[in-house]
Amino acid sequence: MTVQLFVPGETRLHEKRVALVPVVAEKLTKLGIEISLQPGAGEAARIPDAAYEKAGVRVAEPPAGVDLVFRVQPPSIEEIEQMKPGTVLCCFVYAHREAPIVQALRDHRITCFAMELVPRITRAQAMDALSSQAALAGYYAALLAATNLNRILPMMTTAVGSLRPARILVMGAGVAGLQALATAKRLGAIVEGYDVRPEVKEQVESVGGKFVDTGVSASGTGGYARELTSEEQAKVDEVLTRHIQTADAVITTASIPGRPSPKIISESQIRGMKPGSVIIDLAAEGGGNTPLTEPGDTVEIGPVTIVAPLNIPSHLAEHASELYSRNLLALIGLMVKDGELNIDWEDEVLTGAVLTHDGEIKNEAARKAVETTTGA
Repeated sequence: MTVQLFVPGETRLHEKRVALVPVVAEKLTKLGIEISLQPGAGEAARIPDAAYEKAGVRVAEPPAGVDLVFRVQPPSIEEIEQMKPGTVLCCFVYAHREAPIVQALRDHRITCFAMELVPRITRAQAMDALSSQAALAGYYAALLAATNLNRILPMMTTAVGSLRPARILVMGAGVAGLQALATAKRLGAIVEGYDVRPEVKEQVESVGGKFVDTGVSASGTGGYARELTSEEQAKVDEVLTRHIQTADAVITTASIPGRPSPKIISESQIRGMKPGSVIIDLAAEGGGNTPLTEPGDTVEIGPVTIVAPLNIPSHLAEHASELYSRNLLALIGLMVKDGELNIDWEDEVLTGAVLTHDGEIKNEAARKAVETTTGA
């Protein structure tokens, strides 16, 4: 029996991505999946319906008996109510922000795999949508730094003298931070990277950055950072303040899924920065990495401009959609065998990514978040 997949257009404000691109649709068809796409679903990413039709996709409203739904953002409650019980939904959810949506998924017995829950293990790298989208965000952050500064990034020699290169500090050496470092370096800036984990020094250096060594290690057990003593924190602040206030641009990338973004730059550090300097805050979705960040807006605080865009991957909708679509292809490859949907609940990737199934919220953190918010 053929698996019926439907890909709707995104309805959230400012979302330009689409969950399927034509080149991936061809690969899904080979798995025995019959695909329908809502007319115009790819237009915001500049992918016309004709490109999907050429790839064998039926461009039409959803057929009866849809088995599988691909989305970027979570559906509305009304859309959930239209799904048949047992439908498999793959999308980002972020349960702590979407309690009513999670509750509706549970109550309507939708099997939802939340892409932010995919385990970050070696075997699941091809399914890791957080990383694929973060890489694009890091790239875009370097461009935002370049276009918001009142100076150029590279050194330039002219007939009347030379211009010095800009100095960029990237705080956080995860996927987004490393990509920001690499892009700023390619644009000609002098780049520095900082992370509470000193073991990422080699990764920072591998993309051309100089690692900011505070002389304090926050490495703890199990790969998590430990809490610093007051003396250690004071030493870290002293070193970082010096680097923050000599930078032309600072890119911050510290975010924790399900929790507010940590404040890693203080107001006093900001007010001591050079006139004309810029902070690109990639953590705006969680409230931002500074106490002065205005999520979704650009503000001037004394001598500093703080840029805090929301949903950065959507600004690069074509490639963001392609990478996300490939993540979904890798994930669905674990579920579709010989043209049939068959979920192996012994698979650690699937059990880690499932949010709701068979009338239950399977993720413990999500269950607690929903109970706290709704009381049900």
